Amino acid sequence: MDGQEKKMKVLCLHGFRTSGSFLRKQISKWDPSIFHHFHLDFPDGMYPAGGKSDIEGIFPPPYFEWFQFNKEFTQYKNLEECISYLCDYITKNGPFHGLLGFSQGATLSALLIGYQAQGKVLKDHPPIKFLVSISGSKFRDPSICDIAYKDPIKVKSVHFIGEKDWLKLPSEELAAAFDNPLILRHPQGHTVPRLDEATAKQLSKWTASITRSDFGCSASVPKNVECEMNNIKREAIADPKCIEAPSAA
Repeated sequence: MDGQEKKMKVLCLHGFRTSGSFLRKQISKWDPSIFHHFHLDFPDGMYPAGGKSDIEGIFPPPYFEWFQFNKEFTQYKNLEECISYLCDYITKNGPFHGLLGFSQGATLSALLIGYQAQGKVLKDHPPIKFLVSISGSKFRDPSICDIAYKDPIKVKSVHFIGEKDWLKLPSEELAAAFDNPLILRHPQGHTVPRLDEATAKQLSKWTASITRSDFGCSASVPKNVECEMNNIKREAIADPKCIEAPSAA
């Protein structure tokens, strides 16, 4: 590519009361080949953490949140401001090919993709092509659901779901909102899981299919990933080990 590799940009949104730097650290535990041909952007949330963070003593501050919500997750504060901020960020710093998020960040990422598919946001930005959701969920306000999840969301998506995650069922509901989602299960809780060799290879094949569709089947595909992909199974079991650094939604 004229001596310079072309990379697809991915916006990565952290969890509640953590930070972009913390999510970067979590994702760094994965095999580097998975996102070798992607440029990952890790911004901080709009608002300083309004209370105690679950990662205090594990990872240094400052901590941030994207928006606030009630216990039932049916009412939201500063959500519209957050959506406007992110749309502006995406427009100014993009184009972004995909979104990745953990917990609150995953929930927000899926919302942006669903809204874009319905023509509500990012009308002048190229369609977001894929989502990596880790412990994500759907919004519960009907006025949001009736738009964002009105139709199956037709972008490539992979969903990490923990067996002991308090958001296990909401994560499954979010995955069901997407067309032909890849679901990767792990036995842990609300965290970014470590990946064993088999799961890392499967995820690498998934990301390779994205780079292949954009750049063609050539140097864009990591050497350890077969260029001719097999059909990817819907279900997979991730490594029992996980990063011991949970985050609230």
